[in-house]
Amino acid sequence: MKLALYLPNFRDTVTVKELEDLTALAEELDFDSVWTLDRVVVPEASDREELQHTFGMMEGLPHALPVTSRGQWFQGFPLLPWLAAKTSKVRIGQSITDTPFRAPGVLAAELATIDHLSNGRLNVGLGAGWMPEEFAAASAAHIFPKRHKHVRETIEVLQGIWGNELFEYHGEFADFDRCGFGAKPLQQPRPPIFMSGLRDPLRSAKRITKYDLDGWIGIQDSPTGLGKWLTAIDQQFEEIGSPKRSKDLEICSMIWTVITDEETDQSDNGVASNLLVGTEKQVTDRLKAYREAGLTMPLIWPPFTDVPVEKTLDDLKRIKNDILPRVEAA
Repeated sequence: MKLALYLPNFRDTVTVKELEDLTALAEELDFDSVWTLDRVVVPEASDREELQHTFGMMEGLPHALPVTSRGQWFQGFPLLPWLAAKTSKVRIGQSITDTPFRAPGVLAAELATIDHLSNGRLNVGLGAGWMPEEFAAASAAHIFPKRHKHVRETIEVLQGIWGNELFEYHGEFADFDRCGFGAKPLQQPRPPIFMSGLRDPLRSAKRITKYDLDGWIGIQDSPTGLGKWLTAIDQQFEEIGSPKRSKDLEICSMIWTVITDEETDQSDNGVASNLLVGTEKQVTDRLKAYREAGLTMPLIWPPFTDVPVEKTLDDLKRIKNDILPRVEAA
């Protein structure tokens, strides 16, 4: 099992020094990767729990974000070249880059440059977004009803630009004649592409197969739920005649993580469950269950509030040095 850090750039208060300390430790501990969070705005309506949808469109969560509209967070995408300069070993990525907020051709060229800046350590996570208010603030409200189509076109543009000296594309969201977009990614044939957690197994199987995607990233998935989903998608792979299987993918999930002194109630409460919040033994047992279910890389996600960075730094050391060896020995 690999370990990844989900950098807490989205918080009411966070400093560049704190992000730097967390990143440096992930590098020192030989984590696989460090990921940033993509957030454009927090609507004031969120402070009143009046968003159009629940957080992430997930059942059981409030119609609000866990950060206030006056919070001083950092944008995730500009942190990628900074991470490239601050590290030399860990892979870097954004989970998940919401494609409707970016022009596909521009995104392709920028990601290629970042891949060079990182000496070929870029992972590309792509998703559709979920918050209409954020689409409006990004001048992309018209895309919201067709946001999944935008993701598909973006993948086609990325792969086309990265794989051809000159490339043209004629779709709904990108329409241009033959152009050169500068340097191709250092990684060949391209950086790994991770898909956000589509919950329709058939739709996921078709997209992974059509575009030969490399990984899947969920959010707060329980071991039981993850195991059922992977079984379902493997069935769909077989039914559509795809050579792909879940074992061919990097299977990830963003999971809130804190090691506590006292045992924590980890009973199933949907996405709000304390999946990786508990004592060292509870976290160890849960990671064993995740490994058995098919999770290959948890994205260790410091909670939005109430857990100082100093605590997370200590937790990362314990997970890597004390917990992971027991998980791997199981």
